[in-house]
Amino acid sequence: MYKKRFLALALGAALLTTSIAGCGGNSNNNSGSNGSGSSTEDDGALEFWTFTEIHGDFYETMAEKWNEANPDKQISINVNVMPYDDMHNKLQIALNSGTGTPDFVDIEQGKFANFTQGTPALMDLTEVAEPYTSTGNIIQSRLDLYSKDGALYGLPTHVGATVAFYNTELLEAAGIDYTTIKTWDDFKEAGSKYYEATGKYLGTADTSALWTENLLMAELGGEYADSDDKVTVNSPEMVETMTILKDLFDAKAIGTVPGGNPDKEEAYGAFNNGDYACAIMPMWQMSRYTSYMPELSGKIAIAPAPVIEENSEVKSVGGGGTGTAVVAGKPNSELAAEFIAYAKLSDEGAAEIWNMLGFDPCNKAVWTDEAITNNPDNIYVQYFKNNPFDVLKAIEDGIAGLKSHASSSYPSINNMFTTVTLNDIFENGTDVKTALDQAQADLQNELGQ
Repeated sequence: MYKKRFLALALGAALLTTSIAGCGGNSNNNSGSNGSGSSTEDDGALEFWTFTEIHGDFYETMAEKWNEANPDKQISINVNVMPYDDMHNKLQIALNSGTGTPDFVDIEQGKFANFTQGTPALMDLTEVAEPYTSTGNIIQSRLDLYSKDGALYGLPTHVGATVAFYNTELLEAAGIDYTTIKTWDDFKEAGSKYYEATGKYLGTADTSALWTENLLMAELGGEYADSDDKVTVNSPEMVETMTILKDLFDAKAIGTVPGGNPDKEEAYGAFNNGDYACAIMPMWQMSRYTSYMPELSGKIAIAPAPVIEENSEVKSVGGGGTGTAVVAGKPNSELAAEFIAYAKLSDEGAAEIWNMLGFDPCNKAVWTDEAITNNPDNIYVQYFKNNPFDVLKAIEDGIAGLKSHASSSYPSINNMFTTVTLNDIFENGTDVKTALDQAQADLQNELGQ
């Protein structure tokens, strides 16, 4: 298969650059060699932009499967990998000018709302996705992330279900059974006990990401912004979320972590050293364990994340993600749309999303295919103490999504919290309500609300 690739950064550096996305891979400093970055107009030649090298590998594998199944619709993919910010900025410029655009492109979830303002230059994928969504196997909340006004503009890569990763060796040495941790009260009790026994923290108080805040907000029924995209970051639900976390922090159940959240290079070292016994993260964190914490193999168990009450309807929330979109009006737009629907939503695609990327696929049909989920040769099956899909199946009816993640205000909200607000609360000792009121005022001023 014809492909262009320019590799400039190592895998680990790219993961740091793209940690918000929840997708591992390699970044690149170059775009397509044709200068504009646009695809050729040859039949079936598709230009693809991404900020994650392994996504290019995935699509090339899926293109081979597509070509086998569609001899009359052969495709080839030109993969162009760029650094995270460079790619999104270049895409925005290309879409605004109408020149130099790719055929299809990865857009990180936190950036996606920037590309659906006004009349989107992206293709509505509702029709091509329908054969797969009509089965009832695709998790709707992940489609909602990339939808606007009833149109679907991007296809998800994974569920990103938030779960708890427990180091059972550390916990057992401190006399703690992770299976007894069901609620946040349980987590607080276990965390205080663990700190007393070891002088170390059970979990992390994150300052550079909102993974735990997302979970608590979903459990409490809150949002970061309302249906009109107006920020609501000092809402009662947000106050309760941060109060719960600050209470855990004061009880020594959680502590700030190097790098600001578990998906950072500095944090990998801290977990390897046994400084923390639990990470509450989206399920794609599995790939970080296998890649950067191999010595913990056989010690990490995956479990449902803590909930407010044991009978809570919401048990998890989707975190991070990449929506793959098609640029509208190009010669191969229809073909690109059909292909990415197949790659992202079909049973075959879902299997490769798990096998190649280690992500929890949005097509739940794969979750019960034991030939895939229990494959003894799979690196994730080998690494973790229990089967990841057992946890997924236990929480599948309670995986929520935050609608405000698709809000045009969310990129600014995320930036405010991960650069100012969380540090104020956990590092500077600012009162929760005071910090949230300040964030609300600053965001309203920034966004003209």
